[in-house]
Amino acid sequence: MRDVRRMLAAPFRPLRGRDLALHAAAITFYAGIAVVPVALLAVWITGLVAGADRVRRLTGHTIAALPDAIGAPRALSALIEAGLHLTPALALASLLPATLYGEGLRRAFVSLRSPRSQRTSGEALVGWRGRILWLPLLGAAPALLLAAFLALPVTSGLWVRGGWYAVGGVVLSFLACWLVLTPVVIWVFRYVAPGSPDWRAAAAVGSFTAANLSGFLHGFVLFCALPLDLGVPFGGFTEIGGTVAVGLWLYLFHVIVLAGYAATLSFSDYLAARSTGRPGPDSTADAAAGRDGAGGPDTPERRDGSDPRPAGESGAAAPREQPSRSA
Repeated sequence: MRDVRRMLAAPFRPLRGRDLALHAAAITFYAGIAVVPVALLAVWITGLVAGADRVRRLTGHTIAALPDAIGAPRALSALIEAGLHLTPALALASLLPATLYGEGLRRAFVSLRSPRSQRTSGEALVGWRGRILWLPLLGAAPALLLAAFLALPVTSGLWVRGGWYAVGGVVLSFLACWLVLTPVVIWVFRYVAPGSPDWRAAAAVGSFTAANLSGFLHGFVLFCALPLDLGVPFGGFTEIGGTVAVGLWLYLFHVIVLAGYAATLSFSDYLAARSTGRPGPDSTADAAAGRDGAGGPDTPERRDGSDPRPAGESGAAAPREQPSRSA
C-alpha cells in the first residue's frame, strides 16, 4: 500500500512544501482581470478571419442549448456580440489586461520550481516574459475557436434531441474541447513555463491535463443548469453571487493546471535522468530513505543483523588477547 501511495504521489513531488491553494488563488486573480479581455480579443480576431455572421450562426445553437438557470446564455451572447463589435482602439486597450494571464501563470510556475533551479536560472522580467509568450495563443485564437465553433452545431443539435443523442453530444463536445485545449496546455507547459521542460513530458502530461480541463468545463455547464439562487449568501445580490461562483470555478481550474505542471516537471526530470543514466530524484530519495531506515547513519547494520564495521570501530571494544602464562 505504501508503494502505491508513493507511486501516486511521485508526479506531484514539486508541490511538496508549496501552498497549492495560494498559488491557484494568485493565478485566479490574474485570470479574473484577463478572462474577459482574452475572450473579447479571441472573438474579435475570429470575426475578422471568418466573418461576424458566420460566428453568430455557429454559436447560435449553443447559446440556445445552454441552461438558463443562472443566465449563462445571456452572458455568452452579450460577450460574443461585444467581441464582434470591438474596434481596433478597444482591441489595443484590451491587449494589456489580456496578457496579464500569461504573467500570472509564469509567476506561479517560477515559484513552484525548486530553490536550486530558481538560483541557477536567475530569471529577470518574469512578468513580461509571461506576457510576451502568451501572445502566440491570442494569435492562434481564430484556428482554435473555429475548430470549436464548427463542432458546436452538431453537439448542440444532439443535446437538444435528448436521450442517447444527448449523451453522444456530450461525448463529442468533450472530445472537441479536449482537442482545442491540448495545444494550448502544451504551449503553456512548454514555453510559458520557465525552463522549457522536455517536449515529450509537456505533450503527454499536457494532453492528459487538457482532458481533465475539458471534463471540468463540462461540469461547469452542469452547474449552470442547477436551479440555485446564487445571491442568497450575498443578501440577494445575484450578480455578486454569480461572479463569486465563476471565481470559484476558475480557482479549481487552476488547481488542475498547477497539478499538471508539477507532473510535467517530474516526468521531465525522469526523462532527463534516464537519458543520462543517473538515478532520478525519486530513486535517490528512496535509496536515502532505505539507507537511513536500516538503523540510521550512526549505527549501520547489515540485513542479517551483523555489524559491518571493524571490530575496533564498533560500539563494544574488541576483546584483548590474554598473555599465556608459562608453567
